[in-house]
Amino acid sequence: MARSALVVIDMLNTYEHEDADLLVPSVKEAMPAITDLLRRAREADAPVVYANDNFGQWRSHHGEILDMALAGRHPELVDPVRPDEDDLFVVKARHSAFYETPLGYLLHSLDVTDLVLTGQVTEQCVLYSALDAHIRHLRVTVPRDAVAHIHEDLADAALRMIERNMNGRIADAADITF
Repeated sequence: MARSALVVIDMLNTYEHEDADLLVPSVKEAMPAITDLLRRAREADAPVVYANDNFGQWRSHHGEILDMALAGRHPELVDPVRPDEDDLFVVKARHSAFYETPLGYLLHSLDVTDLVLTGQVTEQCVLYSALDAHIRHLRVTVPRDAVAHIHEDLADAALRMIERNMNGRIADAADITF
């Protein structure tokens, strides 16, 4: 039997990086769909896993990462997507949520077969996480309206690659069920 999980990629962000000004408008546009996915996944008791950069702070844990993001330039983009007490958290160091993290093991232990990837950045971390999920034989869905990009043309290409090369499903967030 299929079990879905929602993976929230890099939404706890300080927005203090060189591409932030290009990214923020897309995050604002995606925010309603992201928060709706979070609500529906939690209501369905689907696992919600945050995979987030640690900003180079290797002693940090998810609470400190959340605090740093809330103290950043756009706390209004962090507060609506903050993890709740039942959500899971994986600290990542590179683009893929799987690269040298326990995410694969965690999903396997939860009997997850299907991933819904949401968050940022479509043409970077979402794309690489989708590829790593695919090579682990996990089915991937990416809600086109619940991912944020820096460069729209590259994001469109990334979504096409996920669909064509990884047999991923690209859908509207409202059409996704858990």
